[in-house]
Amino acid sequence: MLVDVIAGTRPNFVKVAPIIAAMRRRAAEGAAIAYRLIHTGQHYDPRLSAMFFSQLGIPEPDRNLEVGSGTQAEQTGAIMQRYEAVLLERRADLCLVVGDVTSTMACAITAQKLHVPVAHVEAGIRSGDWNMPEEINRLATDAVTDWFFTTSDTASEGLRQSGVPREAIFFVGNTMIDTLLANRSRFAPPAFWQALGLGAGGYVVVTLHRPANVDDPQRLEAFVSTIGESAGGLPVVFPVHPRTASTLRALGRVPANIHAVEPLGYLEFNYLVEHARVVITDSGGITEEATVLGVPCMTLRDTTERPETVTMGTNELIGTDPTMIAPWMRHLLAGRWKAGTVPPLWDGYAGERIVDTLLALPDRATLHRPGAYLSPAPPPL
Repeated sequence: MLVDVIAGTRPNFVKVAPIIAAMRRRAAEGAAIAYRLIHTGQHYDPRLSAMFFSQLGIPEPDRNLEVGSGTQAEQTGAIMQRYEAVLLERRADLCLVVGDVTSTMACAITAQKLHVPVAHVEAGIRSGDWNMPEEINRLATDAVTDWFFTTSDTASEGLRQSGVPREAIFFVGNTMIDTLLANRSRFAPPAFWQALGLGAGGYVVVTLHRPANVDDPQRLEAFVSTIGESAGGLPVVFPVHPRTASTLRALGRVPANIHAVEPLGYLEFNYLVEHARVVITDSGGITEEATVLGVPCMTLRDTTERPETVTMGTNELIGTDPTMIAPWMRHLLAGRWKAGTVPPLWDGYAGERIVDTLLALPDRATLHRPGAYLSPAPPPL
């Protein structure tokens, strides 16, 4: 079995690392499985790609599609054209996509049109917010997926209710947490740790990258100013995403305790998260990592596709109104934050379960496919 493993962005790299490691172990044990790592080049900044490949021990990609920047439509079209050429040159037996980025959707559709079965890792998660491009990617990807690997019972149940056959859904856990736990002992303080006078539990970490939060300078300034002013004098470390950097530079004065820094490597960033007093973010993946690390987390969004981080974990969904930050910070600084627990199967073995399932999959021709998933049945003629 030749599996195309698709990666295009930082979260993808984190998610595919344990799957590739498990494939290599099974192949060394004699299993009939091989992989071809396809890097779409959707994240083309080396700080967001090469650094993660190096730190996480991911081998060099077998193919780099090098799509680079562009609008979502331009990136989607370029990925589809270039991945189609790869498949026409040598057809894979399975296309495995992860997460919910443009690369995920584009490669899944391209593979399915060439009759290559598709497996989706992190299938079934939904925010319900169609203003998020990721939500459209999730819906489109799951509509053409054959095998669904889920991170929670909530995601599995949502797929079942949408018409996906039970035998196509596999609750395996969370590969992001596999990577987190496998590398936790290697976390290392960033170079500025001592210069900023940071200490365990003595600072705030902020990440912001969603267009609705960062593209408008006035809105970004409201978030940054409110966070700085409500931090109780704690330093605020803000690793700045490339799409946020230009807007941040256009701002006027920000609180003196806000420290904007360059994007960090995986090991350095998670060291920061693990020892923070609180993480304030609009990222879904970071809420998962904070939950497992037991660190309080505030999410600056109105919806989340990872509800288990709120119902079970350390995360709270505080919305997109900057004025809500201060009362939540007072709640935190008063020592009243919930403890949280780790969701089921977030135990470091999701990659192993995925690969073992792939090796045992039946031919997809035996799978009952009731038309397009998530779509109503056509009216009778």
